[in-house]
Amino acid sequence: MPLRPLRAASLAAAVALLTSCGTDEPAGTAATAPDDGHYPLKTTSCGEEVTIEAEPTDVVLLKSAWVPYLDTLGVLDHVTAKAGAYPQGYYDDETNAAVEGIDSLTDRMDSSGHLLISKEAVVAREPDLVLGQVENLDRASLAELGIPLLEVGGLCPTGGPDPSFEAIGTELEELGRVFHREDEAAKAARDLEERVETITDSVPSDEDRTAAVLYPTVGGGTTYAYGSRSMADPQLEAAGLTNVYADVDERVFEVTTESLLEEDPDVVVLLYSDGDPAKVEDALTALPGAERLTAVRDDAVITQLFNFTEPASPLAVDGLERIVEELATGAAR
Repeated sequence: MPLRPLRAASLAAAVALLTSCGTDEPAGTAATAPDDGHYPLKTTSCGEEVTIEAEPTDVVLLKSAWVPYLDTLGVLDHVTAKAGAYPQGYYDDETNAAVEGIDSLTDRMDSSGHLLISKEAVVAREPDLVLGQVENLDRASLAELGIPLLEVGGLCPTGGPDPSFEAIGTELEELGRVFHREDEAAKAARDLEERVETITDSVPSDEDRTAAVLYPTVGGGTTYAYGSRSMADPQLEAAGLTNVYADVDERVFEVTTESLLEEDPDVVVLLYSDGDPAKVEDALTALPGAERLTAVRDDAVITQLFNFTEPASPLAVDGLERIVEELATGAAR
């Protein structure tokens, strides 16, 4: 189910306009919203305290993982510039159009998929908030200029929350505080919780298969697997599956063909960023000995876009729903 943005901001603006028409303010004096004491506020990102001085309205977006949070809260229009790649396979036409309409600073990536952008290009936009951290643009360097930075919890190098659907709701509510959208955030968190309950209730009681979540390199190269520090782990658990790499205390790591054959998962979920999913499957089946994998023999291989599993975000609920539906209708039992 695609996420649809709430339009509370537009409604609030209309109410404010109607209210201001009945005031006794002198001509030429702009009506301003009363200070309700909400700002400045302190929040925590990756274990570090961040101060937000006022409602962010000039946001620079450096990672697509933030889009589902902003979209859910109805504050995507607070983003005035973005950088990086924003695939269109996650949202409805309205949200895709909104993201497409945001001014792009750059979409340059290195060979490993990391954003290439200069600090000067971001600072020149004079943002009041930056969402997403890149290697040459961290929280400390921006803090020196009075610009706060928040990182989505699932991508924190340290200090992030343990991955879970509950943590997604908590992060959504905290971002609601940042944008002063507490009511919208609380409702969205409840809705996500109810969706997860509905999906997990649909999982057959006898589901007991093992699984692995992999990111293969199309055309040959390294294959990556996801351990207990990734959202893949609780997602598989919610789908009634056991992650064969649950004992690996890492988010993502390189995995050998020998390891895959030894673990021999019943189901394999393949993640990919863009392109043809058939080529992603080919990257798995082309591995030496892949035909001996139970998941390959039983045609129990599922492909899905990366952000439907990683990092933890509201999209992971959509991803869970897709996996459970595929297990019921597409993957062999």
